[in-house]
Order: sequence, then structure tokens, then C-alpha cells
Amino acid sequence: MTNDQLQIALFGTSADPPNIAHRAILQWLSQHFDRVAVWASDNPFKSNQTSIAHRWEMLQLTLDDLKKSDGINPPCRNIELYPQLSSPKALHSVQKAKSYWSNANFTFVIGADLVPQLPRWYRFEELLQQVRILAIPRPGYHLHPQDIEPLQKMGCLEIADLQMPDVSSTNYRQTKDASVIPQPVEAYIDREKLYA
Repeated sequence: MTNDQLQIALFGTSADPPNIAHRAILQWLSQHFDRVAVWASDNPFKSNQTSIAHRWEMLQLTLDDLKKSDGINPPCRNIELYPQLSSPKALHSVQKAKSYWSNANFTFVIGADLVPQLPRWYRFEELLQQVRILAIPRPGYHLHPQDIEPLQKMGCLEIADLQMPDVSSTNYRQTKDASVIPQPVEAYIDREKLYA
């Protein structure tokens, strides 16, 4: 690894819809990586998702909002939406990313709740040869040593030092609490009559 290699975070998310936790993750990633590649994807473990076109649009609105100065945080200008990276299989997303950025080190970003699932992912061992895994803590979810120790011994798992708001897209879909959604996303949901 050389110092001139780009450090790129790959963040695929179901974003159904993007909420203030997604916003916090993206802001943190922007401060720790040269570039952040984001996409909405269909999670093979979830059903009845909102159309991916709507989720891409809501993610783009979230990114556009992050690129503006809010008077407290600097604008996040190194984050872009890459719909072409979307795939139900993480390895395929990584392979596509490598075709765009040949001289880069990749970190694949996941929620901590997905860490126990990793060994069941498609060609998991091959994925670990190409990326590091960065787990984002989730309030109320505790990683168990048996899930993280083997990955940490291999040097491929890191846990983000990030305090997350206690919100989720699932909770929003159940409660319709607009306070957990970025304002541009809320306006889009209202306009498109999503999650009725």
C-alpha cells in the first residue's frame, strides 16, 4: 500500500428511507475517507422494499443536503451516489468499484447488525481479500466477541468510533415520525406519497 492510493469507503444501503442515522454515517465517512461511494441496493434478506428508483432519489437528496454548509459542519464534497455499484452481492459491488478506481484501497461499510451474517455472504473469503470491513455501531445492538474476534484477528474488521442516533428506517415506516428524516427526504416522501 502506498500513501498516494485513494482511501474509498463503499456504502451500500437499503435506505428505505434514508434517515438522520444515514446522514450521520455519511458525514463521518466524509471526514475519514478521500471518497465515499454510496448506493441504494436491494437487500436479499429484506422483502417489500420501496422501488429502488425512489430510494436512489432520496439518497441523492440526502447527499445534496450534506454538500451544503450548515454553519456547524463543513460541506461533504467527497460523497457521490453511484447507482451502477448497486448489487445484492457485496463482491459484485466491489468488483465494479475496482473497475472505476484501480489505484484505491476499499473499505466496505456495514451496520454492526450485519457482522454475524458476513460468513454467509456470497464468496465471503474472496470479498475479504479485496476490502476491509467497517462496522457502524447501532444503538441497542451489541457485537458479540465470537462474531468479531475471528475477523479482527484477520485484520479485516474495524468498528467505527461513532455515536449513532437511535433511529431506523423500519421505525420510521411504522411511526411516520418525520423528525428522524432529513427535511428534503420528508418533502419527497410527501410529494410521492410513499409509506402511506
